[in-house]
Amino acid sequence: MEKRYEMDMCSGPVLKKILAFSLPLILSSMLQLLFNAADIVVVGRFAGPTALAAVGSTGPLINLILNLFMGLSVGVSVTVARHYGAREFSNVHDTVHTAVLMSLVSSIACVVLGVSLASPLLQLMGSPADVIDQAATYVRIYFFGVPASLFYNFGSGILRAVGDTKRPLYYLSVAGALNVVLNLLFVIKFHMGVAGVALATIISQYVSASLIALCLIRSESCYHLNLKELAFHKEKAAAIIRVGVPAGLQASVFSLSNIVIQSAINSFGSINMAGSAAAANIEGFIYVAVNSLAQAALSFTSQNMGAKRYDRIGKICSVTLLLVLVIGSFVGVSSVIFKNTLLGLYSTDPAVIAAGAIRLTIIGLTYPICGFMDSLACMMRGMGKSLGPMIVTILGACGLRVVWVYLVLPLNPTFFMLFLSYPITWTITSLTHFVFYTFTKKRLIAKAVAEGWTAPAES
Repeated sequence: MEKRYEMDMCSGPVLKKILAFSLPLILSSMLQLLFNAADIVVVGRFAGPTALAAVGSTGPLINLILNLFMGLSVGVSVTVARHYGAREFSNVHDTVHTAVLMSLVSSIACVVLGVSLASPLLQLMGSPADVIDQAATYVRIYFFGVPASLFYNFGSGILRAVGDTKRPLYYLSVAGALNVVLNLLFVIKFHMGVAGVALATIISQYVSASLIALCLIRSESCYHLNLKELAFHKEKAAAIIRVGVPAGLQASVFSLSNIVIQSAINSFGSINMAGSAAAANIEGFIYVAVNSLAQAALSFTSQNMGAKRYDRIGKICSVTLLLVLVIGSFVGVSSVIFKNTLLGLYSTDPAVIAAGAIRLTIIGLTYPICGFMDSLACMMRGMGKSLGPMIVTILGACGLRVVWVYLVLPLNPTFFMLFLSYPITWTITSLTHFVFYTFTKKRLIAKAVAEGWTAPAES
């Protein structure tokens, strides 16, 4: 029963298996994104532009805090996949129980930070007076759903590591449908505004987390969860932290640079804020398409590292980048072609749609470059190198973006010039990642050969 959900990533055709892994992950990621999309659409249509700006502008702030802890789920996925690829099933068991305990402890810290820092950080971002109170309400309620969100991501990271991307899709289908129903009920029927959409989101998150928990508890495979056996296994915790903390720090610093961007957006007023929020939500669907392929690269590389199939790493990279180009371009170009229709789902205000169209056109057409950046970083994390990708991304995608806002944008303070920072910083960071990836792979294989490794006949 369990085996039909698992995947051997260390043999067989790479393209076919990456597609089989990625397509359910793309669908489940899009469903997860619908949690926020439902919030944005319902609040924009039934609570007005100010409420839309309030909910939409909180994304960078929420991600700043949440991503620090979410990064640990990357460490979980890498560690489980490596042990699974090496067929070290007792180590998989210990990693799972360490990971679940870490998610519970991390969630407490995350809730405290999110609730206590909501108002100060929103003020620091320069949120307008007509937006800040509703934004703070949304953030505070949202963070009470963080324990569920963290547990779901840790649990789905475990399942991804063994090749299972189907059951998370099923669970999110249930939670996503519930989220839409509750949004409509709380906002239209009970007139709860931003509080209603936040409440609908966290209820749905607890449902998806409960389903993941039941899956792990009922499993008879090596990743079976027994709550009585939760413990910190030192070596497993260290392995998770070694990969996860740099990934989390990178994501948080990335969010910090996005807060700088959001502050610049806020300076253009609530109409432009609303347009940017709507466009950002649509861009999220492009992001999850390319990022799901990056997550595939992470799991495939990790399993093959555990199995010492170093000969497959180059093929995994080539196939992933090709798929990122094809799928990312298709979704991105489609979003630009239908931009007015899509933005019209979020607001009927022509000024909001026009502002959103500027952002969506620039970023939608160039999103595959972001996919290259993420995929190369995930390949290196799968090879056990997490510090390098963190430094490159912080300096490239984050540092240069802040420099752009403070030095380049003032020369031509327009929406177009603001969002041009995205493709430029993605390109510079991707090229640097590629150089680092090439060096890391060559060094890895040279070391393995020196220790007596030879590539198997089947590749």
